[in-house]
Amino acid sequence: MRDLDDLFAALQRSKFRSRQRLGSKDRAYLEAKSLPVILEHGRQFVADRLAAAEPVNDGRQTPMRGHPIFVAQHATATCCRGCLAKWHYIPKGRRLTAEEVDYVLEILLFWLETHVTGGTAPGSEVH
Repeated sequence: MRDLDDLFAALQRSKFRSRQRLGSKDRAYLEAKSLPVILEHGRQFVADRLAAAEPVNDGRQTPMRGHPIFVAQHATATCCRGCLAKWHYIPKGRRLTAEEVDYVLEILLFWLETHVTGGTAPGSEVH
């Protein structure tokens, strides 16, 4: 697993990852449901779509929109096992551990908090 400062600095350098934003519907849904509920949805999405050693439709299992977690997954490269291997150093071909699932949720939480409050992600500070 990757250091968060290093991760978010790398994500900011990716044109695709850095342009991901929550739309008004996603923001409204997040506000209506609350961040803890959204994270529980995220935990279930990770368990159902990402945690298996060989997820069904890996590389295409996470929609681009429709839920704040989906947007956050694409923004943070936690959308498929290939991205987890490339960006987070979590190998493919084995089930995610409980620690790795918690790591993914920590990243999603941080990204959501940053994009809801307008804060700055680690590693994205301008020098």
